[in-house]
Formats: sequence, C-alpha cells, structure tokens
Amino acid sequence: MNEDLGDGADGGVPVEPRTASLLDILRVGTVMLDDDGRILLWSPTTEEILGWEAGQTMGRPITEFLAPGEDVAIRHELRHALRWRGILHVHHRQGHVVEVEGRASVLTDTESHPFVLADIVETSRIRAVEHDLAALDALFVSSPLGIAFFDTDKRYVRVNEALARLHGGPADSYPGKSVHEVLPPAMAAEVAAVQASVLKTGRPVVDRLVRAPDGVGARSVSYSRLADHDGTVLGVSCTVMDMTERRDALRKAESARERLALLDDVGVALADLLDVHAVSQALAAALVPRFADYAGVMLAAPLAEGGELPGADAEPVPGTPLMQAGYAARDAGPVVDELFHVTQEAAYLPGTLFGRVLHTGAPLLTTTWEEITEAADPDDPKLDIARELGIHSLLAVPLRARGIVLGVLIISRAKGRDAFGAEDVGLAMELSDRAGISLDNARLYAREREGALMLQRSLLPQRVPEAPGIEVAYRYLPASSGIEVGGDWFDVIPLAGGRVALVVGDVTGHGLRSAVTMGQMRTAVRTLAALDLPPDELLRRINDLADGLAEGGPDGTLVATCLYAVYDPSTRRCALSTAGHVPPLLLTRSGDAPDAGWRARALDLPTGAPLGVGGVPFETTEIDVEDGSVLVLYTDGLVESRGEDITEGLERLRTLLTRAPARHDGPAPRLEGLCDELLADLTSRNGAEAADDVALLMARLGGLPEGSAASWTFAAERYAVRHARRVVRAALHEWGLSALEDTAVLLVSELVTNSQRYAHGPIGVRMVRGSSLLVEVSDPLPDPPRERSVTTDDEGGRGIQLVAREARRWGTRHGPMGKTVWFELALP
Repeated sequence: MNEDLGDGADGGVPVEPRTASLLDILRVGTVMLDDDGRILLWSPTTEEILGWEAGQTMGRPITEFLAPGEDVAIRHELRHALRWRGILHVHHRQGHVVEVEGRASVLTDTESHPFVLADIVETSRIRAVEHDLAALDALFVSSPLGIAFFDTDKRYVRVNEALARLHGGPADSYPGKSVHEVLPPAMAAEVAAVQASVLKTGRPVVDRLVRAPDGVGARSVSYSRLADHDGTVLGVSCTVMDMTERRDALRKAESARERLALLDDVGVALADLLDVHAVSQALAAALVPRFADYAGVMLAAPLAEGGELPGADAEPVPGTPLMQAGYAARDAGPVVDELFHVTQEAAYLPGTLFGRVLHTGAPLLTTTWEEITEAADPDDPKLDIARELGIHSLLAVPLRARGIVLGVLIISRAKGRDAFGAEDVGLAMELSDRAGISLDNARLYAREREGALMLQRSLLPQRVPEAPGIEVAYRYLPASSGIEVGGDWFDVIPLAGGRVALVVGDVTGHGLRSAVTMGQMRTAVRTLAALDLPPDELLRRINDLADGLAEGGPDGTLVATCLYAVYDPSTRRCALSTAGHVPPLLLTRSGDAPDAGWRARALDLPTGAPLGVGGVPFETTEIDVEDGSVLVLYTDGLVESRGEDITEGLERLRTLLTRAPARHDGPAPRLEGLCDELLADLTSRNGAEAADDVALLMARLGGLPEGSAASWTFAAERYAVRHARRVVRAALHEWGLSALEDTAVLLVSELVTNSQRYAHGPIGVRMVRGSSLLVEVSDPLPDPPRERSVTTDDEGGRGIQLVAREARRWGTRHGPMGKTVWFELALP
C-alpha cells in the first residue's frame, strides 16, 4: 500500500487539489484513549491546538494534561451514557491553558476491548463561527431586504421570508429552483444575465433598478459573488429592496419640483409682457411640451380687441365671441393649423365646453376620448381633428382676474402620454390665475396707453397750415407697446409777413405727465410765437416758464429739448435757435446742373442747454437757404439705437437723406416718401420694439413768386407820407388789388405819420402779396405804438384804432434796428 501511495504521489494517479473547508477553520483535533485513560492516538491537528507532539503524549494518562478534577465528570458520563460532551481546560505545552469543546464516545474493537475516541475544537474558533452563523440567521430573519443565495448553477440555495414576500410563494419552495422558474420571463432573463456576469467576472452589481414581478412596483437588486477563504467560488448572493414607495415619493417630489419650475418659468415669461396676444402666446408656448401636447388660449373678443369687459357680477352673454389669441403644438402641420388658427372666433353657447367653463368659472377635466365627445358639441368639426391628432385627455380652465372671466385655457394630451389628473387640475388653475393677472394688466395698460396716445395726438397738430413758398411733411411714431408714450412733439406756426415757425421738441420721460407737459409747452410756444419774438428770445422765455410747466410732475422739474426755426420766404433766410436738441439737417443740391445730386449736412448751431437746466444763453443763427432746400427737424428717437453712439445715428441719417432723393422721380425729392423711408429704416433696425417715440418734420423751403413783394425807404420828412401813399397805390394797382387801395393807403398813411412824427429816422414800408396782403412799416423807435381811448375833441390818437378796426389782424415785432408794425388785409 505504501508503494501505491508513492507511485501516485510521483505522478501515477492524479491527486485532487485540497480545498479549504469549515474543518480547516475550526481545527478539529482527535484523541484516542484506552480503557485506563492512557493516550493511544494524538492527531496532528491536536498537536497544532495544544503544542504537544504525539511522541510526547503517547502512553501518558490524559489527566496529566487536564485541569484538576475535570476527568471525574468525563469518566462518570462515559461509564453510564457511553458518550460525553462539554468544555475542557487543557494545558498547552507553552504553559497556558487552552479551552476546548469536546465530544467523546466509548467504542469497542473487534475483540470487544473498549476505548474512547474524542474530538476537540478550540472554543474561541467555534464561538466565532457560531456568532457568524447566528448573525447570518438573524439577518435572514429580521432584515427587511430580500436575501437569497444561489449556487454556481444559479439555483436558489436559501432565501429569507422578506424575499419570498416580494416575489411570492413560501420561502421553503425556492431552494433548487432557478430564477426562470420563479420570475416572469423578461425579468428572469435579465436577472440570469446579471448572475452569469457576476459569477464570471466577480464584479458586483449594486443598486440596479428593475421592475417588480407584478410589473407595477420597482426593485433595487444587488449581486455579488460568494467565495471561500481560498477563493473557491461558491455561488452568488442577492439582496432585493422594494423601491416602489421610494420611487413613488421621488416621482412626486420630482413632479412637484417640475410644477414649481413650470410656475416659475411661466411667471418669468409673462412678467414683462404688456400685450394680451403676446401674453397668450407666451402662456401656450410655456406649457408645450412640458405639461401638455397642445395648448390654446381663447379670450373674450372685447379683451382681445382692446375693449371693455363686463363687471365681475355680470353673467356671460350667450353668443359672446371668443377669439383664439395664442396656441402651441407638439407637432406642426396643416391639421394643427386648422385646429389652432389665431384670430379665429368661437361663440360662447350655454352647455358647450367653453360655455360651462365660462358660466361656472370651474375647470373641466376629461380623461378619455368618450368624455371629450360628451363634453363637446357633437357638430363641432374640430372633434374629427382632435381624434386625428390622437387627443385623449383635455383640460379647460377659466382665465380670471378680479372676479371677471377673461377667457379659457384649453390644454390637451395625445397618445403616449398619461391623462391629466387632479394634481394637474390644481397646477392648471394656478397657471391660469397667474396668466389672468398678466392678461388683465396688459388690458389695463393697453387702455391707459391708448388714452395717453389719444391725448398726445390731440395735443399735436391735426393739420399744418399752408404757407407760401413752403411745403411741409411730418410723421409722429409712438414707442412700442412695451414703453409708455413720450413727450416728442412738433408744430408749424404761421407768422406775420408770410413767415413760418418750424418747431420740434422732446420732453424727457414717458407717460401721461410727459404728454401733458408737452401740450403745455406747445401752447406756450404758440403763444409766444404770436409776439413775433426772435428764436433765442422765445426759448429764453420758455425756459423762464419751465418751473411753472413742471408743477405737479414726479420730481417737480422740467427738462426738455427744443429747436425753434423761423423762415422768411420773401428773403429766403432762416433763423434758428436750439435748446440742447439734436442738430437739424439741411438737404441741398450738390451742384447747379439739373441732374446734380443731393447732399445733407448737419447745421452747426450753438447747442444751448435743455430747457429747465439754465445757466447757458440761447443764440440765434441765421442762414441763407437755396431755393428748394429741405430742412429736416427730428427728435432723438430717430437716430438713437441701443448700443450705438448717437453720432453713428446722425451719420446714418445724413447718408439716407443723401441717397434717398435719387430714388424719387422728378427734380426734387417727395417729402412724404422721404419721411416713409426714414421710418422704414428705423423699423428695420429696431424691429417692432421702438425704444422711444419719434417726431419728424420736413420743410421744403422756397421763395415767393416773382413780383410778390415790394419795399421802400423814406426819410423822416413831411413828404414821406405823401410818397408812401403814392407808391402803395401804384403797387396795388399793378397787382390787380385796386379794391384794397383805399384801406391800405389810409392805414399806411396813419402808420407812416406816426413814424415820421416820433422816430426821427428812416422809415421802411414793405408789402407782400400771398394768401393775404401784408403791409409792414418800420422805424428806429423801439417802443411799440399803443391803442388809447380818445374823445371827440382829440385831434389825433386814432391811427392804431383804425389799423385794429380795418385790418384782419395786426401786430408789432422788434428787430435789431427798431420795431415793425404790420397788418394784414384779406384778398378780395
């Protein structure tokens, strides 16, 4: 036998590699005793436990190694029960005591001789194993997690009750089965693939989410490979956690977060919108596709068209039209366009879907197609379109503000999406309430803005007077709906002698206060213009009135810019003065040839300070104007753009004016066309959102027809009156105005007489034939004549009374050389 063993060890018969087992961990030693208690066998493991070699113990009594008295109990048990188990304290060779747990039995050999066979294990090791097993048992019993062990064939070895409850069936029915016999096929295939991967690679799978066997719940599964101390693979362990409640809680939390985010995003989208159509479109766009597949906003037609709404207690009137003000759709196409056509109307009828929502003010929820068909009008052609789009759930909520129903928000979901629920209704109501406030704010703003614009337009010239030698074109463009009305204005004021004043100004700020202040300033300018003041003097007086014009304003101050120009067609001279306003441009021919082009230049004027600032004197600049030149007055809204220096805007305007006349037929540009081109350029640059209002005034400056004016100068002698009467009569006869000779000669005689008597200097007489007959008498005396009461006994003092009675209008004006008294007579 020894030979056979040797041959095998040398390579004859293969020897199975030794694998570790629980016995290696426990170290079970074996001892054999004869009937007298002497040692017959001392195994190698016993040597490891106690340190005594077999040769040192053979034949010696076991009592030499035991603690005193412990052998008594052992002998008693063996004599009566033939077996024993208990705890022993054995002396180690190194002197310390080793506590072991032993098992002993009395056996007999073939000759009936008795002997004792005992096995011993260190209590420290067996207690550790017992603790591990107890912990494992406790874990299996008390853990809320499902736990399972699988062997290398991926069959259940052991499962706890928690896993059995999760998967169904008693725990003792699982051992020996594979997952294919316990779980649904799809889930079983997924789990088996994970088990195979873990067994092969040893890489654990942690917290993998899978569906529950019922297809509704959720499970978190973790797998790891089981191996002994030597690395031998024993199988796979699995833990299963029921994640259904946690998943549902997470879904609810995520849903709540998404709802809050949607509410916040809708609030941001609607925050700065002040147009009902823009609010409606922004609301619909914010809901698709985050909350619905299709969304439409139907508003009461009066609201959509800027009209008034009924009171909070008023019942909706049957037949009240509802207008589609905005929509958004998941998919685009002709079918969607037919369902959501902006500006289409639908009449409110009791009993219909819209009617019930409008009448009750309560939301309407449908979760199936059948409920939709029951709620809608069966004859409504949109039902077929909704069916074609796959809509299966619809939610209609009222849009309200201050107790007034403004319209209806209709949102729907199509196939592939869950129907609306109770939480969705609450969210939709919150959204509609916020949108209702925005819609009402937009309605109120539109009404107030329209009122301010109406006031502003009423304060601007409704038409401009015709003046000889001048052609005028003008435009006023209010700012976009997102900005309040401004204080830009213009005016054309006829003056004595056929002259005309051209004015443009800009009151700083926006809103009703600016519009009112603009109207006050325009009235003040027209009033002072009637005094025939020089431009700089007029601006100085307006500046003195600034504090009075600003009373009641938000900060009690007035800051405004203004440009005042006076043009005399008889002399073709223009006098201008500016108070901090943007410079005017003059468009003139670039040469004398008929086909010469045009050039625009900014007039170099002393800028002055804006009205209300003070501290800077105003100056008047006079220029000679070529016949047919175009004077362009405007406000800064025409040349200012966000992110651009105003000088760039001025240069762009100058370039446009230079090039634009070439696109007009005829020898001179059409002023109306020029105005349109400048505003079109402004719109193309800024889009529909003009940041400021614009006032634009263009005047083509020309002269009077040949022979329309005559002037004379006389010395302050007695013959001056006689000569003046003669030349005036001759001129009127030449002009074919003999019917005015007597009146004109009489009034000129009176005025020249006054000048000759008091002025002691040269006397000027000038007549201009235009829409009326203008007569002017000038002298160096600065003091104007005054009307006074005379009696029948007075010989003089009736001259000014005659002028005031016979003339259509009359007045005086000051000049650098004295004064001028003028009067007008209507042409026959």
